[in-house]
Amino acid sequence: MSNSTDLMINISNLNFTYLKSGKHAINGIDFSISKGEVFGFLGPSGAGKTTTQRLIIGLLNGYHGNIEILGKERNKWDKSFFEEIGVAFDFPNLYLKLTAEENLKLIGSYYKNQTNNLDELFDEVGLLKDKKTKVENFSKGMKMRLNFIRSIMHSPKIMFFDEPTSGLDPVNARIIKDKILDMRRKGKTIFLTTHNMTVAEQLCDRVAFINEGTLSAVDTPGNLMLEHGSAYVKIVYENNGLKVNKSFDLTSIGYNQEFKHILETKKIQTIHSGEATLEDVFIKFTGRELI
Repeated sequence: MSNSTDLMINISNLNFTYLKSGKHAINGIDFSISKGEVFGFLGPSGAGKTTTQRLIIGLLNGYHGNIEILGKERNKWDKSFFEEIGVAFDFPNLYLKLTAEENLKLIGSYYKNQTNNLDELFDEVGLLKDKKTKVENFSKGMKMRLNFIRSIMHSPKIMFFDEPTSGLDPVNARIIKDKILDMRRKGKTIFLTTHNMTVAEQLCDRVAFINEGTLSAVDTPGNLMLEHGSAYVKIVYENNGLKVNKSFDLTSIGYNQEFKHILETKKIQTIHSGEATLEDVFIKFTGRELI
């Protein structure tokens, strides 16, 4: 992780309560994100992911604690703040009666930092041939890809992505993931909220687990899986004509008599080692599955 001079986002003792419902949605959370880092904010629906993101970007106010962006408290920023960030939510808010190209030109006109080569952006996400098509004729996946490039067209320093691969087939999901990794290589900072642990494992330098408004862990995916998961050996064998699946703890496999007995006496179909997934670790921390 980078030193403190490279901090792009610094959150300390953040609390937030929805006034109408009285729900205390965020409970004293702390984390920081450095330049050039992909930071995953992970949790099930209703855990506080989107609330935290909206507080950081200013769609929600009335928080307690500190939200520092680029060294300045969030509530002290003026409209210039939006020149520094890009935002792509799970549900794209696009102008349906305009073409894809017209959408980008209109949104681009709001920013001082103009993007001249729109065709390059369209081509990067596979929409070049559709740039003259009205967005009302786009599929959800096409809208997601258009919304993605709309959020990065002004070359912001910090990007906020909410479920960036939602609704995308594997090919187009890979395009978006590769683009995120490319932006990281260029020193961009990315705050990514998701409940998709596979996406988090593939993209994130560090992740934070949030559940019921509280952070339970902040670390690299690898460290979390190594420290809190358990490696295992899974064996599939035949027993009286039936296929049996069984797993054994890898750390003690050399002393496990049942495992040795299966190897010596049964017809083995497959055998392989595995490790805990990030989702396994999340469930261990929170007792909740990602739904």
